[in-house]
Amino acid sequence: MHTMKLLAGAFAAAQLLAPPLASAQSVLRIGMTAADVPATTSQPDSGFEGNRFTGITLFDGLTQWDLSSADKPSVIIPGLAESWTIDAKDNTKWIFRLRKGAKFHDGTDVNADAVVFNFDKVLKKDAPQYDAKLVAQTTPRMPTVMGARKIDDLTVEVQTSEPDSFVPINLTNLFIASPAAWAKTKNWAEFAKSPVGSGPWKFVRLVPRERLELEKNTGYWDAKRVPKTDRVVLIPMPDASTRVNALLSGQLDWIEAAPPDAVAQLKSRGFEITSNPYPHTWPWQLSHVPGHPTADIRVRQAMNLAINRDEIVKLLGGYAAPAKGAVPPGHPWWGNPKFDIKYDPDQAKKLLAEAGYGPGKPLKVKVQISQSGSGQMLPLPMNELMQQQLKQVGIEVEFDVLVWESLFNNWRIGAKDPKSNGAHAINVSFATQDPFFAFARFYDSRMVAPRSVNWGWIQDPQFDKLVADARGTFGGKERDAALGRLHAYAVEQSSFLFVVHDTGPRAISKRVTGYVQAKNWFQDLTPIVMK
Repeated sequence: MHTMKLLAGAFAAAQLLAPPLASAQSVLRIGMTAADVPATTSQPDSGFEGNRFTGITLFDGLTQWDLSSADKPSVIIPGLAESWTIDAKDNTKWIFRLRKGAKFHDGTDVNADAVVFNFDKVLKKDAPQYDAKLVAQTTPRMPTVMGARKIDDLTVEVQTSEPDSFVPINLTNLFIASPAAWAKTKNWAEFAKSPVGSGPWKFVRLVPRERLELEKNTGYWDAKRVPKTDRVVLIPMPDASTRVNALLSGQLDWIEAAPPDAVAQLKSRGFEITSNPYPHTWPWQLSHVPGHPTADIRVRQAMNLAINRDEIVKLLGGYAAPAKGAVPPGHPWWGNPKFDIKYDPDQAKKLLAEAGYGPGKPLKVKVQISQSGSGQMLPLPMNELMQQQLKQVGIEVEFDVLVWESLFNNWRIGAKDPKSNGAHAINVSFATQDPFFAFARFYDSRMVAPRSVNWGWIQDPQFDKLVADARGTFGGKERDAALGRLHAYAVEQSSFLFVVHDTGPRAISKRVTGYVQAKNWFQDLTPIVMK
């Protein structure tokens, strides 16, 4: 019944779009994996799928990812800030010089006052625009940022609690909304009904749980990225088969997370399957809470040795790569871990025996997983296969299956919270393209709930030291080396059960041209031309 409702919603959306399609307007219709349209409050929910579809479309950050290449790793480039520098006398201060002439969709200027307004919405509790829901979506992604102040109309100073080389990356997650638009209602929930940013796409219409319609911003400040398609329609469809059927029947032009069992059929019908290895990993994050079996390093290492990742890659139709850590060997942050993550069930059994488990005393673990969601690939069949593999070495797995947004909320509260229902692991995939998201937020003891997502309650002085070393290193090669030492220790401690890296398979119509699949979780829709 739920699937039928979703499909009906997609059909209804397509019917509503019939007049634009019959005119000169070009329309791109995308089936997302989210169960609802991500929040349009300026700080999206639904994980990074929200940032992908309602963040970087409607809004801009001071900094942004370069999504123009399918071959080169993405790097941070200027956004609403045309340049930035660290204060030479005080490494806790950053100076951002704003771009002249950038405007919000309502015609008002993007200036220092507007930027400070947006810092205050998540950092200044006595500010009228401060909102706890926006805080939950933002501050865990920039935990050292304390605030911002205006120096002049085009210059802002950002203050951090400690020297932090990750700040320009963190600020891609703070989206700048129009203060004038917010002032009309002085309420972010009302603002979300007609959001105003400065991004390449402008808001047209929102029907919760059905669709979000956007139109190109012809006056976008970056002339090279003015969209080449007139409209984009985003439709939430968490069920993979529903997305495939909607694509095959012509109701969609593009679907996220194309399921492997449908690839042959889609190709035979003329659809293109695009994919590109990028910094993203699909793991279980393991609990270090005292009393939990996964607090024992032998158990964590045994779990990593029990997984046949080649079988999981095969399940995914080859659209994944086995993971030996958060990043692959050869990556600048790989380091030199002394523990080798591989398939070795005999060694897994040996480690479990040393930890006190065996045929007469199986290890029992509970894992919170989702039905679908941002970057979750095919969570149910993947987790069921892992359940079978772990059982072969004497580990019995119980699943606590949640909808994506509930799982994401539980990720924020940590393994110690009663709402985690005694879970020993949580399955949340994540992007590893920046060091904060790949490492710091998981291993720093200060990043436990509610500050960030140290879900497993890791309290390890060695992790703290390694994170601090990396965060406080500003030179490129030196920082890579520091991150390599951090990653090597993370692999050795096996605080995650690393499974696979995603390659982002999408199925798109031949009508979609000009798309460049960046080596990044985020993707740029502006170059797309609809035939």
